Amino acid sequence: QVQLVESGGGLVQAGGSLRLSCAASGSRFIINAMGWYRQVPGKQRELVAAITSGGRTNYADSVKDRFTISRDNAKNTMYLQMNSLKPEDTAVYYCNVPQRYGLYAEAWGQGTQVTVSS
Repeated sequence: QVQLVESGGGLVQAGGSLRLSCAASGSRFIINAMGWYRQVPGKQRELVAAITSGGRTNYADSVKDRFTISRDNAKNTMYLQMNSLKPEDTAVYYCNVPQRYGLYAEAWGQGTQVTVSS
């Protein structure tokens, strides 16, 4: 089974930057898609950005041009560079690997808190 460990959250002032990391382990197979989600209390978890093993990316409209998702396939690690942070970016950020049928089940990280003060 895939295990995911996030790091890099914290408290930052509006306009600042943070970089999140997600290290994947436990899979005998190449991990294809990976993504970052975020959730605030009382709201549904939402997709922030996603990336395939080939480097194709997609972003939520709210973070386009401010966040950059990347990955190092050799290290099985995904990153989220967050610039120009806004208070509305405050959330718990989760790393996700979608299920690949027959290879591995869906996996979630434990979450890392990002707080942006105004």
